[in-house]
Amino acid sequence: MGWLGRLFHKRLTEKRMDAELRFHLEQRVRDYVALGMSPEEARRQAQLAFGGLEQIKQDCREARTENHVEDFLRDFQYALRSLAKDRRFALIAVFALALGIGTTTVMFSVIYNVVFYPFPYRDFQHSVILELRDLTGTGDAVMRFHYTIPEFLAIREQNRVFEDIVGNYQLDVLYSDGKGTRRFLGGYVTANGFEFLGVPPVLGRFFAPGDGKPGTPFIFMMSYRLWQTEFHGDPKILGASFFLNGKPRTLIGIMPQRFNGYGSSVWFPLDLSPGADGTSFPVKDPDVIWALARLEKGVSQQVADADLDTIMHRLAQNNPGELYPQRFRLATRTLLDFVVGDFKGTLYALLAAVSMLLLIACGNVGNLLLARATVREREIAVRASVGASPARLIRQLLVESFVLAASACLAGCLFAYLGLKGLVAIIPRGPIPEETVIGLNPAVLLFALAIAALVTLVCGLAPALHVVRGNVLPAIAGSGRGSGGSVRHGKLRSGLVIAEVALSIVLLTGAGLMMRSFFALTHVDLGFDPAHMLYARVVPTMNAHGDSADTVAKRTLFFQQVLQRVQALPGVLTSTITLGLPPLGGAGSEITVLGKPPSQHWEPMVDLCDEAYFQTLGLRLLRGKLLSEADIDSARHVAVVNQAFARAYFTGEDPLGQKVKFNVFDQLPDTPRDAYFEVIGVITDFKNRGLLEPPLPEVFLPYSITGYGERNILATTAVDPKTLLASVQREIWAVDSNAAVIRSGSIKELLAEEAYTRPQFGVITIGVFAGIGFALVLIGIFSVIAYTVALQTHEIGVRIALGAQRGNVLTMVLWKALRLISIGMLIGVLASLGLTRFLASQIQGVSASDPLTFFAVVILFLTVGMIASLLPARRAADIDPLAALRYE
Repeated sequence: MGWLGRLFHKRLTEKRMDAELRFHLEQRVRDYVALGMSPEEARRQAQLAFGGLEQIKQDCREARTENHVEDFLRDFQYALRSLAKDRRFALIAVFALALGIGTTTVMFSVIYNVVFYPFPYRDFQHSVILELRDLTGTGDAVMRFHYTIPEFLAIREQNRVFEDIVGNYQLDVLYSDGKGTRRFLGGYVTANGFEFLGVPPVLGRFFAPGDGKPGTPFIFMMSYRLWQTEFHGDPKILGASFFLNGKPRTLIGIMPQRFNGYGSSVWFPLDLSPGADGTSFPVKDPDVIWALARLEKGVSQQVADADLDTIMHRLAQNNPGELYPQRFRLATRTLLDFVVGDFKGTLYALLAAVSMLLLIACGNVGNLLLARATVREREIAVRASVGASPARLIRQLLVESFVLAASACLAGCLFAYLGLKGLVAIIPRGPIPEETVIGLNPAVLLFALAIAALVTLVCGLAPALHVVRGNVLPAIAGSGRGSGGSVRHGKLRSGLVIAEVALSIVLLTGAGLMMRSFFALTHVDLGFDPAHMLYARVVPTMNAHGDSADTVAKRTLFFQQVLQRVQALPGVLTSTITLGLPPLGGAGSEITVLGKPPSQHWEPMVDLCDEAYFQTLGLRLLRGKLLSEADIDSARHVAVVNQAFARAYFTGEDPLGQKVKFNVFDQLPDTPRDAYFEVIGVITDFKNRGLLEPPLPEVFLPYSITGYGERNILATTAVDPKTLLASVQREIWAVDSNAAVIRSGSIKELLAEEAYTRPQFGVITIGVFAGIGFALVLIGIFSVIAYTVALQTHEIGVRIALGAQRGNVLTMVLWKALRLISIGMLIGVLASLGLTRFLASQIQGVSASDPLTFFAVVILFLTVGMIASLLPARRAADIDPLAALRYE
């Protein structure tokens, strides 16, 4: 019978053990009788030789495994009964630990799913993208991710480090269904692209070798999300023909829900086989292909970098030109690092925050357990005096801590399940791959169990060691409560409170800095009201289909008619057309200033707009004149610049009359070649490259000089822009039913999505963690002061009986609390000054050592901490001395 069987058949085991021992005893008695002893003497000698039957039984029991299991079960039952008697303590402890375990589990779940398992793709850990880095200056700046067809083919054919390599290119796909035109995000992918990722389609097939070659049928694939949102998950559309970008294409496959490969919703096959010329490629821009490769097993990124760098420098030598700087290198970057990037820093900062929160919770519960164990010193001393060993007592107290930690683990997992839903709802989707599924999984639950085991040791070991050491006689002779007021018994509790306060100060300071940064971000003066600024990005038919027969005049006429219709809408105050979207910026170009050395590297921002742009954004003219309607109609080569442009390129000179050439126009279709633009005006600076960045040099040209590219319609409104979006769409389609609005809304919504979401996520999460930690520390301060008052009740009664006033007692208790809080705050502030520098990348517009934030945190903590201490202090001051003198 094994130990488990003996555990459940204890009575039978005891009976067999007793029979066996008595058999050996009787056998010894018979041996002694055979030697000539009397039966009585033989039995006495046998019993002396055995050392006592009951003692032998106990030794046998202690040697058996099931005995230790049974002792643990008895300790477990005793712990349950003991905690049930002190339900308030148990609930507070479980709640505090559950918050710590739950928040830590939530953050570990996010980090595990985002950093370690974000993609469902085959061997994604070895997938890399290629970066061309410019070493001409002092830095190592990324120049481009995209490559020409010859570059891509050379890398694909000459490398010795990749298992496979995929080429792709993103583009807008316009879908016409007879009712209007809608825009989907699409892309061209080489035929091996889907086999490379190793995810089969849910319907149909993916691309095969030969798809996309000249003369083959036009086909495409679709994402699961687009299938559900636009076509309601209808499986009958497989094999149907769709009119995409002016061509009928057949749907051959639909990818699964968790697939977001190449960042598109629609995929076309791309043929780049040897011998294909550039004219067969879907676009004419030379820098078009984004490469995704998988490293061979055992090949490091350093080895791959050296191999690729050799290939690229060979190409640069054979094809000198603007594609390559004087000094450069080609490097690999993991797909995960490319997609998640700096957001990992935010996640690790939050993990550090919840780790502090867990330590605060452990310190809080450890303090409560220590105070409770101190009250039970007399009980512990009595148990030790009747034979309980220190190890036995430590085990009993650790079991109590285990019961609390196990209960908190279950509650924490529930908190984590609920909290994870809320956290996922506020996580910005930009820095996190859309393929990532964040949820509780076996790895996360094992982590929660490991945390619970750690909590058991942290919370239970120190109190257990504290109460079993030392002489038990004073504890037996004295009062357990009275003895608890000694300095020896209070040092560890005070130390835990100080540690909790210090950790909470660090959390609150970090949260305060992020809140200040977010406030600065959201209160930038833009010069206009973003909540009443409507925008709509428009792609006219001729851009969508790439029809070179469309003239600039026709495109200009299209936008003029659209602006007239939008301006006539009720609720629209002013409207304009622009290339970029303030304040997030737009395109740039190297420039050549007539009469200045061409070697200077100048690259201001360039916007194309009409005469109403400056009024719509509220920009003031400082010198010269603004663009006029005649300038727009005649597409004159004139320019208006901002102050930053004038300072940067015409210091000490009059910018008016200067002539500037924009080199990018020499490379784009349907743009003025070798044309110089005369500066006719200077306007005030405004935010044009982010909310907290200083204004960059910018120039404004008549939009009618070219029809190339998309345009944005901007309009100031007297009503909510959302109410006008449908009307704006209708007016655009009234001019051209095949034109598409690919994005629209208010500038406020755009800022919320592009600029506010990520810092808001950090503010909310670390703010919640800091708030929970702050609340736990206040509970800890209150509990410690309350226990101190309870333990010193007799002493306080003596003081009052000897003439101490109510104010004296109140001051005594508050002074103790103030001393603990002040020491903790001092340590916390010093730690914050050292640690908040790691938040420098997460905060903008405020210093990491911002004195106002530190001052506010100290005042808040000191005020609320003293309020938390006031209630037990008042209770101490109101003690009846007669009752206190009888208190034990």
